[in-house]
Amino acid sequence: MSTEVPENPLAVSMIGLLTGGWVAQAVSVAARLKIADRLAHGPRSAADIAAAVNADAPTLHRLLRALSDVGIVQEREDGLFSGTPLGDLLRSDVPSLRGYALLSGSSFHRDAWSALEHSVRTGEPAFTHVHGQEVFDHLRGNPADGETLNAAMIALSGEFIAPVVAACDFPPGHAIVDVGGGHGVVLAEALAANPGTEGILYDLPEVVDNAADGPLREALAEGRCQAIGGSFFDSVPSGCDSYVLSHIVHDWDDDRAVQILTNCRRAMRPDSRVLVAEAILREGPAASRIKWLDLEMLVMTRGGLQRTQSQYEALFARAGLRFSGIPAHSPTFTVLEARPA
Repeated sequence: MSTEVPENPLAVSMIGLLTGGWVAQAVSVAARLKIADRLAHGPRSAADIAAAVNADAPTLHRLLRALSDVGIVQEREDGLFSGTPLGDLLRSDVPSLRGYALLSGSSFHRDAWSALEHSVRTGEPAFTHVHGQEVFDHLRGNPADGETLNAAMIALSGEFIAPVVAACDFPPGHAIVDVGGGHGVVLAEALAANPGTEGILYDLPEVVDNAADGPLREALAEGRCQAIGGSFFDSVPSGCDSYVLSHIVHDWDDDRAVQILTNCRRAMRPDSRVLVAEAILREGPAASRIKWLDLEMLVMTRGGLQRTQSQYEALFARAGLRFSGIPAHSPTFTVLEARPA
């Protein structure tokens, strides 16, 4: 008679933590192969999917059965695999988090995280240690990596940030500047949710040159939006009502963050406002996934970090601004409003 020996639950939990990177890589591969797209219209066999994505059928079956244990696909009793609501977040034909999954599996990002110990010991970015240059310099010289990061930011903005910003009060006639707005996902949703408003997408010239092919194409065609190239370290467009910085300030150390905010302050009218949309760290020891995003800033950027509300208020004060409220928030992102002091 066999005897079943119970597993040590702490050891099981630890193994789960230590293999978390394996899961991330498997999910990223599923995103790259567009597995969710193939399952969008019904169950299919591993061999059928493999033929469609140019993969080895027995090996893809091994991947799919592992992904079924984390809910990305469902393995059925008849041997077929079907899609799931969670897996649908990896589809390429609808707004999703696929871009973020591709970033998680990319070598330039993964290699930087492999040097986390270097950052912890020195306080310096692991990315620079591994790649020999700061992340934004690397991205300018490696367009494919830049597109991977842009796709991740579009995914993150569309799913988490844009709805929060769109919930802010933007009355008709209001002029919104999306400072460092990338491809314009946040501004596009704010304009769509607030009829009668107009906007300016402000980012580096090589970024805004592609705005007409992105989420703002309709607003640009209708004349509700302009795309202006420049650096927020030099200046921002002046005389507008709201200056939105979505997921921007956390990339920079305090001095450079104050420089960006100061340039916004100089451009503002007395009745203008700055809206900073960020994942805000809670004060104290409460559990939060934002602590992991803070480590991402440590690994990837020189001086970037997630901040508490009081830390943002201190940045505002240094830039000649005063904190004036929280017009919108979600469990993940918060919009902090500041006005001229």
